[in-house]
Amino acid sequence: MRFEGKVAIVTGAAQGIGATYARRLAAEGARVVVSDIKEEGARAVVEEIIAAGGEAIFLPVDVSDEASCLALAQAAKAHFGRIDCLINNAGIFAGMRYEPMMTVDMAYFDRIIAVNFRGTLLVIRAVAPIMAETGGGSIVNQSSITSHAIGPRAGYYAISKLAVNGLTAGLALELGASNIRVNGVAPGQTETPALEDMRATVSEEVLKKVYADMPIKRPGTTDEQANAALFLLSDEASYITGETLFVDGGRIRRI
Repeated sequence: MRFEGKVAIVTGAAQGIGATYARRLAAEGARVVVSDIKEEGARAVVEEIIAAGGEAIFLPVDVSDEASCLALAQAAKAHFGRIDCLINNAGIFAGMRYEPMMTVDMAYFDRIIAVNFRGTLLVIRAVAPIMAETGGGSIVNQSSITSHAIGPRAGYYAISKLAVNGLTAGLALELGASNIRVNGVAPGQTETPALEDMRATVSEEVLKKVYADMPIKRPGTTDEQANAALFLLSDEASYITGETLFVDGGRIRRI
């Protein structure tokens, strides 16, 4: 198993892609810290992992709060003795609140940046020194297809995820000397509760048009996202750092 003997933290792990990350890491041998601001959902994921024979604990975190991030890292170290892997999945999805940047409420804009971008940095600043103490580790940051495909009235969300891409590249340079790799995953449309929420505001015809223009003409699954994230997190990707992998059915195509 790829993560046997390793300790992994997953933020935003109470549901959706984050919950799948946590389950899959545990299934591959990791001892998992399931972390979220949503305690009930996160504890349910922990119970699923334990019922399946894995090892997991719940630790709360508000990634926008520096003290909360430091408490998460120290509690994980106190319980497991080390931290080897981190998936920064916590974030606010803008799909339920489409607003132009020229008129978006700035308090909401600031909250998006505080959680999606600043929160990613704060968790890494708390966790990376602990990784370095035991010889290094691996980090995967959650980006989004919107970082390269800005949609109408959601530019503020796209900006937050584009900033995460830059953070991934920059921290790969800074943390390489500590044997810490930093990569990112940028999901496209994925079957999660967030996609179901978006279907309430976007017509099925619009979504069908999106899929029709893609090489793989369907939304992805959370397991397909986990395949990419766990590869980048694992030793199989030992010579890859600073990259953001788009897992989007080919919607973003480059020459």
